[in-house]
Amino acid sequence: MHHQSHSDISPAALSTVGGATTDAATTRPLRVGVIEDQPLLGGMLAELLDGAPGVEFVGRAGTVAEARRLFLPGTVDVLTMDIELPDGNGVSLGVSLRRAQPGLGVVLLSAYDLMDMLLEMPADVRDGWSYLSKTSSLTREILLEAIRVSARGETMLDPELIDRTRPRAGSSLESLTDRQYAVLQLLATGRSNTGIATRLGIAEKSVQNHLTAIYAALGIEHDTSSNPRVSAVLALLAESGRLS
Repeated sequence: MHHQSHSDISPAALSTVGGATTDAATTRPLRVGVIEDQPLLGGMLAELLDGAPGVEFVGRAGTVAEARRLFLPGTVDVLTMDIELPDGNGVSLGVSLRRAQPGLGVVLLSAYDLMDMLLEMPADVRDGWSYLSKTSSLTREILLEAIRVSARGETMLDPELIDRTRPRAGSSLESLTDRQYAVLQLLATGRSNTGIATRLGIAEKSVQNHLTAIYAALGIEHDTSSNPRVSAVLALLAESGRLS
């Protein structure tokens, strides 16, 4: 098994350490690292990312210890993260790395439907997490979109799993219209307002009106302490069940 070592991080990646808040961050590629203990899948993810548009592949780690050595604060913008690692849990590792580098995006990958783990995220690090299933609709396009969404501090959930969600009886989701619920599902899969409008064949202004109604129905406040889009995604997770 070969994992890229710290010395394999590119000079370009190191030269932009701490640059996430600079103007250059809007034009430079997103620096992405892979944490995956299965050599075949880890290699495939690295191959998918290496040379992808708008992405600079930084390196790959196979354990928690290796990830801590390799992905020092400021060397990556987003990490794809296996949840089960040989020496620890990917979610705990992600929380730790996020606290060391606020704004770091994390895309969790799992062979199981463990999306509800996102509901247990501490409030100070709950933005910027995405979740994709290794066994459903994982494609290069979906992976890259999850990376971009997480880099913005928003949340994208696996489209195939979200498509199977239905409101739980008695939940606030039940008060949503069918169209509002469709808007919320598309929001949860990382689509922008423009993307939602295009998919549903409605005006972008209508999407914003639907979102305003959704936030009100779910009791989501517009304040600076949390991203309402992330709060809406978490509410969908908390108050829905998934069809088998």
